[in-house]
Amino acid sequence: MHVKTAEFVTSAVKPEQYPAGALTEVAFAGRSNVGKSSLINTLVNRKRLVKTSSTPGRTQLINFFCVNQTLHLVDLPGYGYARVPESVKRHWGPMIETYLKARDRLKAVVLILDIRRIPGLEELRFLDWLALYRRIAIPVLTKVDKLSKSAQQKQRQAIAGALNVDASTLILFSAKTRQGLPQVWAAIDQAIEAEVPGEP
Repeated sequence: MHVKTAEFVTSAVKPEQYPAGALTEVAFAGRSNVGKSSLINTLVNRKRLVKTSSTPGRTQLINFFCVNQTLHLVDLPGYGYARVPESVKRHWGPMIETYLKARDRLKAVVLILDIRRIPGLEELRFLDWLALYRRIAIPVLTKVDKLSKSAQQKQRQAIAGALNVDASTLILFSAKTRQGLPQVWAAIDQAIEAEVPGEP
């Protein structure tokens, strides 16, 4: 996709705060500090559209961004960060699950994983959510520039095994080198065009 415009729309906690209209949405989710903000900024070719923070767990709202007046990219709060208060953690799950379940125009969820870390129970639970609500998952492995080519492939295979998916479905991405950028957009475009049987 050739990005001409990209702008922040609104932040939300509950459905009545979601943007009105009928624009297709693609959400981005992942453990805190996996490079989610950097990925979105790279996709839209903006340095600071999505604010990055050195403090993981800072994003605690669902943030909506409009691209080319035709598509919403939705930044979901990061999960799994120990220093976030327990009361906030308890709120995140229902808030994100409500969005995944109720948002008719949501076409896909980009699940972002740090290539250096093997996914755990939280990632598997999140994929179960996506399957339950018939959402297309686009798994992306970030920070690949921090590993050698051979180490990338080794980790890709290990992560695929942990997630029980084919390694070829895991997109290798680097915000620093922009590796994988066309592949992420291609996967998003394919998901938008896909017809999901029994879509809620």
